[in-house]
Amino acid sequence: MQSRSIHRTLFPGQAKILQTFGQDLLLAMKRRGYSKKLMCERTGFDPKTLNKVFAGDPGVAIGTYLKVMAVLG
Repeated sequence: MQSRSIHRTLFPGQAKILQTFGQDLLLAMKRRGYSKKLMCERTGFDPKTLNKVFAGDPGVAIGTYLKVMAVLG
């Protein structure tokens, strides 16, 4: 049996916050008229990574979220 650490558990409330944050980033991108291709060029990330950011994936590094926010201003 594989042991799970309490520190690795993402509770439903936390998951909802992260999903909402990802959606907010996507809406900010759309409001500015940026395409995903432009975001990929400016951040240096591939489209799969940006899709994970906009979905609120907890496996994405915090630095990735920060770089997306920096591009969005």
